[in-house]
Amino acid sequence: MKVKTLLLSTISLLAAGAAHADGAAKFGYFSYTGNDARFAKQYDAGKQFLNPVMAGFYPDPSICRKGDTYYLVNSSFSFFPGVPIFKSNDLVNWQQIGHVLDRESQLPLKNQRVSGGIFAPAISYNEKNKTFYMITTNVGAGNFYVKSQDPEKGWSEPIYLPKVQGIDPSFFFDKDGRGYIVNNDEPVGGHDYEGQRSIMLHYFDVKGDSVVGDQIEILRGGTSVEKHPIWIEGPHMFRVGKYYYLMCAEGGTGEWHSEVILRAKKPEGPWEEFSGNPILTQRTGLDESRDDYVSSAGHADIVQGPKGDWWAVFLGCRPYDKKKYYNTGRDTYLLPVTWKDGWPVILEKGKVVPTVVDKPGLQPIEGLNNTGNFSYTDKFEGNKLHQRWMFLRNPSNFYTINNALTINPLPVNISQRESLSAVFCRQQHTKFMAETSLEFTPSSDNDFAGFALLQNEAFNFTFGKTIVDGKPTIVVTRSERFSMPIGSLPLTQDEAKQPIRLKIEGDGGLYDFYAAIGNGDWKLIVRGADASNLTTNKSGGFIGACIGLYATSAAKETPKFPHP
Repeated sequence: MKVKTLLLSTISLLAAGAAHADGAAKFGYFSYTGNDARFAKQYDAGKQFLNPVMAGFYPDPSICRKGDTYYLVNSSFSFFPGVPIFKSNDLVNWQQIGHVLDRESQLPLKNQRVSGGIFAPAISYNEKNKTFYMITTNVGAGNFYVKSQDPEKGWSEPIYLPKVQGIDPSFFFDKDGRGYIVNNDEPVGGHDYEGQRSIMLHYFDVKGDSVVGDQIEILRGGTSVEKHPIWIEGPHMFRVGKYYYLMCAEGGTGEWHSEVILRAKKPEGPWEEFSGNPILTQRTGLDESRDDYVSSAGHADIVQGPKGDWWAVFLGCRPYDKKKYYNTGRDTYLLPVTWKDGWPVILEKGKVVPTVVDKPGLQPIEGLNNTGNFSYTDKFEGNKLHQRWMFLRNPSNFYTINNALTINPLPVNISQRESLSAVFCRQQHTKFMAETSLEFTPSSDNDFAGFALLQNEAFNFTFGKTIVDGKPTIVVTRSERFSMPIGSLPLTQDEAKQPIRLKIEGDGGLYDFYAAIGNGDWKLIVRGADASNLTTNKSGGFIGACIGLYATSAAKETPKFPHP
């Protein structure tokens, strides 16, 4: 097993290999502030917590426990490194310990769309061989898993599972050490209606690291099949007493999302449905005018604490406009599980996902910046990037770090399915501010450096410095299938030689863009830009909006427009 670097070797190698070049963009700092009304609540951090526990683009949570330590992973799609992993002793205060997939050999992402790559990672701990497993789908390479004796020290090279098709595989290790894999796939013989899927079971040889025999279709269509349920997926199997339980997401990852539960006396079934399904949803029967609105709740995983208590993590969204749009993507939420007559219930029907939840014995950790309102400034000190930063697809040698982030522009722009010269972090709040400083001298209209607000290749903003009509200009460009400039600030010869500062202030679906020359005052470039292009309800896909520091020597052609 190779030793995991927690980004150290990857980042240091990239930083050392990127040579400074003319035309480079130098970012002096990055500041972020989040200030959402839902988080501006009085609560006791020693015995209460805020939902979501992981705010922003942290979807498809999966959880396991070894001793008194819990481990949590999330989907990362086409960002590298992949599968952020966190640990906690109280289920609330999560410390990132790195990424499961931190080598290109583990995570090939070439030419994949933004919402390609890694779907629904599932983490498990096998008590019999003292080994952690993380199994997932790379939509460009297939289903595979990696394993580790210690998640903080590294994970193996990928072991591919050609017999396991479809998506969303998950391990279950029984008390006797026997291994099983459950996953979503096309029903045997083909689907009977659009959206019908099946859950398959595979026997897994733990010692041989391989699947044995053929798959078994254990659940076709989902629950209440007479109603033609859609998108049964994200399965997790676990055992309590004499019963095996199969917990799945159902209804799609949008507003009709839910979580359902079944049980059987053996992994192969037959499966009995819980009459109280779904055990988690926010789709009907709730006050549409409620505060702290959460939608799309589902895709859950469940864990038992060392004292016998049960908890569930799941995804949900925080919409801002007509309860529909959300730029922050899909967050991770936490709720206690209540057992009733042998069935686990995450949230009773008719109840909303609460923002403040009681949980005694919490251990707050300063500076985690996972939830609530917070601010941070990254001055790019040292020789590696903070773990908040991600690359889109597999990175190349394009940057250095030395009390600033210097990016040497690649001839690739944001609309292409290529590795960009950009680093991204998550937009974690509906109301936020992001700011940076930039030193950059473009030589043609192909050269650009500044901010990128990313949802995907065709839905994004860029905000930075380039050449327009032969003059250095600060430009804001909005893309919603087609790219259009929406504001500009031409620079004089003297201004063009000075550093600039760029600032974005977002509030729901409206973003303001400001620029300042040197130490001068802020100048408004665009007020109230329509940022609904950064929500998946318009763009499709699965990520939350990401804020990038970006440079390119192949900027998209800038259409002519009148200067203000």
